[in-house]
Amino acid sequence: MKKQRVLFLCTGNSCRSQMSEGLARHLKGDVIEAYSAGTVPKTLDPRAVTVMKEIGIDISSHYSKHVDDLGPVAFDYVVTVCGHANENCPFFPGKTKVIHVGFEDPPLLALNAGSEEEALSYYRRVRDEIRSYIESLPESLYKSGYDISLNQ
Repeated sequence: MKKQRVLFLCTGNSCRSQMSEGLARHLKGDVIEAYSAGTVPKTLDPRAVTVMKEIGIDISSHYSKHVDDLGPVAFDYVVTVCGHANENCPFFPGKTKVIHVGFEDPPLLALNAGSEEEALSYYRRVRDEIRSYIESLPESLYKSGYDISLNQ
């Protein structure tokens, strides 16, 4: 069976899409060829690295990249993981199916945290929500009109 090429797309490619790529490579590497990118890349979020390391996944060598930096990869699916990326998703030629699965933004949630531990708790919650989604792959990709949002 051919691996499904899946791009996880968010705005900054600093947190949610990076965690998605790391989890997909770790949990579903036998059936998914995972990528991540952003529409306006920033830098890799160190808290995302921390919470991923807690579950045995090292994304410290990842870096933020623009979707154009990926070159001519023919993706089977593009999964937008934030509302802004969904609203500003570039055109993907061919048979690429774009799916929106929104997750809350850990850096935004952590802005008013009273401690580093509280800030990390937001990252952990979103990481675990992403993990639950990744565990449903690739089967959930095949559902027509699959579109969920965990933005609250």
